[in-house]
Amino acid sequence: MEWTEDAEAAMRKVPFFVRAKVRARVEAEVQAAGRRLVTLEEVEASRRRFVSGMSREVKGYQVDGCFAAGGCPNRIGDATRLLERIEAVLEGADLLAFLKSTVDGPLKFHHEFRVSLAECPNSCSQVQIKDIGILAACAPRLTGIPCSACGGCVEACPDDAVHLDDPGPPRIDRTLCMRCGRCIAACPTGTLAEGETGYRVQLGGKLGRHPRLARELPGIYTADQVIEIVRACVALFKEKSRGGRRFAEVLDDAAFEGLARRFAPARLSPSTPPAG
Repeated sequence: MEWTEDAEAAMRKVPFFVRAKVRARVEAEVQAAGRRLVTLEEVEASRRRFVSGMSREVKGYQVDGCFAAGGCPNRIGDATRLLERIEAVLEGADLLAFLKSTVDGPLKFHHEFRVSLAECPNSCSQVQIKDIGILAACAPRLTGIPCSACGGCVEACPDDAVHLDDPGPPRIDRTLCMRCGRCIAACPTGTLAEGETGYRVQLGGKLGRHPRLARELPGIYTADQVIEIVRACVALFKEKSRGGRRFAEVLDDAAFEGLARRFAPARLSPSTPPAG
């Protein structure tokens, strides 16, 4: 399907979180009409139909994963199964019925509860601005195997979290480490190996009139713990949200601290994979 330059320009103005859906809709309508070129006229016509019928498109929640997870060299494990489990939790919560009962007027996409999962700290799926953001994590640990001081781990770390002393093994600055696992992959001797693996969880991000970044719960969580955190957050949202208030607006300091205490993670085995 070909697009004219002004049609592409118009599409870039569509909010990013519905852009793919709108683009697919436009192309489907143009193809159904027997044409292969998308013009500005088709984009505008589809936009009007989309906006007028938005409430029919809302399903109560959104779940996003990495766009190119299967081919991404930075991914940590495979979170496909975890994404499926999260969507099942949200579907079972019947958030659409909840929103219909608590929001005055037609529903819009910004009313939906949003969960996003990133399979590395690059966070292409924008976890920091979602109600719940989940990031795969792999923390390095020292094995005791002598270090060759090759510097590969230092070069591999994009966050300046790995340092080499002479002599001595690598030092990991845990305040800077993003648990991406790159230093582990770069270590030729096995001095660095997988430590805790699982998922980091961030809560309460949003855009809009008063944007804010999500706050991270302390620790690394198993897939089962992530599911329980999602359940608890959805329950809190349904208990507190009225009139379309976002999760970030009902997640006050007390609620966040309560979740942090409730889900303080047990230490994982160094070999535990981030299973989904």
